[in-house]
Amino acid sequence: MSDTANSTLSCRGLERFLGTDENRTHVLKGVNFDAHAGKTHAIVGPSGCGKSSLLYLLGLLDRPDAGEVFVCGKPMARVSDNARTSARNAYLGFVFQFHFLLPEFTAAENVMMPMRKRGSLDEKEMRQRALELLEAVGLGDKKERLATHLSGGEQQRVAIARAIANKPPVLLADEPTGNLDARNSGLAFELLAHLSREYDIAVVMVTHNPELAGRCDRVLHMLDGHFV
Repeated sequence: MSDTANSTLSCRGLERFLGTDENRTHVLKGVNFDAHAGKTHAIVGPSGCGKSSLLYLLGLLDRPDAGEVFVCGKPMARVSDNARTSARNAYLGFVFQFHFLLPEFTAAENVMMPMRKRGSLDEKEMRQRALELLEAVGLGDKKERLATHLSGGEQQRVAIARAIANKPPVLLADEPTGNLDARNSGLAFELLAHLSREYDIAVVMVTHNPELAGRCDRVLHMLDGHFV
C-alpha cells in the first residue's frame, strides 16, 4: 500500500462490527485502502461483503471500531463530529443510487445547495459555478428546469454536478448507475471518469456492475470483510 501522505483518501486497519450479542457481525476485517487524485476506483463484491460499510467509513458518515481514515493526509476517525462535518463539506462529494434532488428547485438551484451550506461564495459566484458545472455535464440548456421535469439520466447528472460543486478532492459514489438503464449508466460513468481527470478528483465507486467496474483505473474485489 502507498504512504497515506501521497493518497487523497486512505484507510489503515479498518475494523467494523454491527449488531450486538449473538447477532454481532464482523463486517470489516482490517481493511487498507488508498485512492489517488485523477483516478477512478471500483469496489466490487457480493451483497453483505462490507463494501457499503467501507464507503460510509471513508465518507465520515460512520466511525470505525478500530483503524484510521485519512482525508488529504489528515486522520479523521477520532476527531469531533463538528470536525468530521467540516471535512465532509470541504473534501468529499457524494453520489448515490437515487439522485435526492429537491423537486421544487431548478437544476441550477440544486447544484447551488452545497455552496450555500459552505457559505464561501456570494450569490453571483454560486450561480456562475452552478452554470459552469451544468455545462460540464451537458445540461447547460436545462439549468432553469425543475428537477421533476428532467429525465432520470439528467437528474443523476445534476446530482453529479452538485457533488462536485465545492470542488472536493474526493467523490464517493454508491451504486451511482444502479437506478439507470444501460445507456444512461454508461453515460454517467463516462461523466464521472471525465470529471475525475478534468478536475483531478479521486473517484471511489461501489458497484455491482462488472462492466463499469472494469473501465475504472483500479478494481478492488471485496469478500467477507476484506479485499482479495
